[in-house]
Amino acid sequence: MKLVRVDGLLSQLDDFILRCCINGDFQPEPAIQYMSASSKNMSLVEENPYPPMVQAVEELFALAEYTPQEDNKTEKERTIDPKALEAVQTVKEELKVLQQQQKTQQRELAQLQERSNQYSHFESLETPLEELEATKYINIRFGFLPGESYQKMQTSYADDPYVFFVPCSQENGGYWGLYFTPHRVADEIDGIFSMLYFERISLENDTGTVKEIMQKLQTQIDQLQQELDKTNAAIQKLWEENKEYCIGVYSQLKWLDQVFELRHYAAYRDNYFFYVGWIPERAVPEFSKQVKSLRNMKITVTDPSKQDKIAPPVKLRNLLPFRPFEMFVGMYGLPSYGEMDITEFVAITFTLLFGIMFGDMGQGAVLAIGAFILYKWKGIALAKLVIPCGISSMFFGFIFGSVFGFEHLLDPVYHALGWKGKPLEVMESINTVLLVAIGIGVSLVIASMLLNVVASARKGHWGEAIFSNNGLVGLAVYISGVNLVSGFMGGPSPIPAQVGQFLIGAGLVLLFFKEVLVGKFDGHPDWKPESWSDYAMQNLFELLEYVLSYFSNTVSFLRVGAFVIVHAAMMMVVFSLAGDPANPVVVVLGNALVICLEGLLSGIQGLRLEFYEMFSRCYEGGGRPFRGVRLAPEKQKH
Repeated sequence: MKLVRVDGLLSQLDDFILRCCINGDFQPEPAIQYMSASSKNMSLVEENPYPPMVQAVEELFALAEYTPQEDNKTEKERTIDPKALEAVQTVKEELKVLQQQQKTQQRELAQLQERSNQYSHFESLETPLEELEATKYINIRFGFLPGESYQKMQTSYADDPYVFFVPCSQENGGYWGLYFTPHRVADEIDGIFSMLYFERISLENDTGTVKEIMQKLQTQIDQLQQELDKTNAAIQKLWEENKEYCIGVYSQLKWLDQVFELRHYAAYRDNYFFYVGWIPERAVPEFSKQVKSLRNMKITVTDPSKQDKIAPPVKLRNLLPFRPFEMFVGMYGLPSYGEMDITEFVAITFTLLFGIMFGDMGQGAVLAIGAFILYKWKGIALAKLVIPCGISSMFFGFIFGSVFGFEHLLDPVYHALGWKGKPLEVMESINTVLLVAIGIGVSLVIASMLLNVVASARKGHWGEAIFSNNGLVGLAVYISGVNLVSGFMGGPSPIPAQVGQFLIGAGLVLLFFKEVLVGKFDGHPDWKPESWSDYAMQNLFELLEYVLSYFSNTVSFLRVGAFVIVHAAMMMVVFSLAGDPANPVVVVLGNALVICLEGLLSGIQGLRLEFYEMFSRCYEGGGRPFRGVRLAPEKQKH
């Protein structure tokens, strides 16, 4: 990254922004933070006129229930035509009127349908309603009576001549109907039916039989539905005729809004502006050329320095096969500027660990092909990362001789290669699998510590590179400890025992004084402890923590071997359930379950090993991503 500063006339600020700052290679910073307090420069504070205009168009989109997509490719104008805003406002007002009409029609239609639905419960009633309502001495109540209440009424009130219910239709275990009660006992009968959970409804003052009323209502419903259809068509026609135009206006306004916001990064004094930002080194020549093409512009390009108030942003550069794994590095934290990028290390180690834990040729092929299809179809970034993991699973599946759990399907291939059989029979080599897992762990821990040594040396932190628990001293202690344990268990022990013991002892002493040694070598101002007694107590526990971390980080890799065994055991269970001969449905479902479950778990465990056992030894993170401003270009006048 290069830090650039551009000085020019304030009247040319927009020309500079549009020509130099919106192609994705420039990340602006608040210029005032790079100015001295005595320079009398001020931040450029202006009211942005475009957000209210953008909001007005977004209100139109909300009415139309449309989510616009910004167009960052089509060239834009530097100004907005006032007539365009008037046209958008006209469309919005017309749409509001039509939608209000639509809501009114929908509400009336719902009311009519509800009335028709209520009447439908009493369709068997042939007496005109006006005759029922004309009775002088009897009240009539329409509603719903639950089935249990109806039975209770027939038994408990069989002798009461005033408790009389007429069912008209049956629904949901109850009855729609009506009951009659004389005026003088209406309160008493209403109370009885209330205790029977009678749900009373009120019918409109319509005339005629229920069937006649329903026919009238259906006619009204049909007419209103036709009107609603016309309103819906008018709304759709209005929006289709104006959608593209409104989207164009919205894109133009959003572009103007974003360009105007870029002005706020500038500082100014009198009639001059000052603009500061970061740019990749490769883009400096073109950027300088564009700046110099504007009159009265001055550009200054400098390297990042520790005196900068804002740390340089980070833009990772990796080979194409490794780029998907930048996601994992970003989850932990981007490397700070100048720190080593370990994306390639993560890509290689994670792919290998996943393939070992999920070693099956058939299931690996399903993962790789499925991920490829998802990436091409949906563009899912994670799917692109799974493709090499699936290929790794296929490779180790060949080593383990497993194809969809069939352990001897590849025997003819091995015989054709001149081998007696598969290279490794997992369930008969459990100790070997676990020991290899520990060996992998030792190798990766050593590799992580070596990366830390290289990264510290690149930053000039030689004390950290030599004397830290993840530096050369810690590496010597770790290798000697592994050598000692291996010899004790009857394994290879290339370092003589006495030499190993001496290295461990001397290394632990140096680690005890790590803060002092690192501080002295790297020039830390507070390297000398205030209290040696407190220092001794604190570092005694830290020394114990170092030793335990060496042990726990190594043992943690047993999970790699455990997942190899678990995978084989799960497939044995699947084939046990499938029977002999194997039921193909059970085999397919079992494989699908194993792919989903163990594929997910292998990914999680692999990521855990990366973060806790390796990242913690060689990586700090803390960087911020480079976010170059990328907007559509300005339309050039010819």
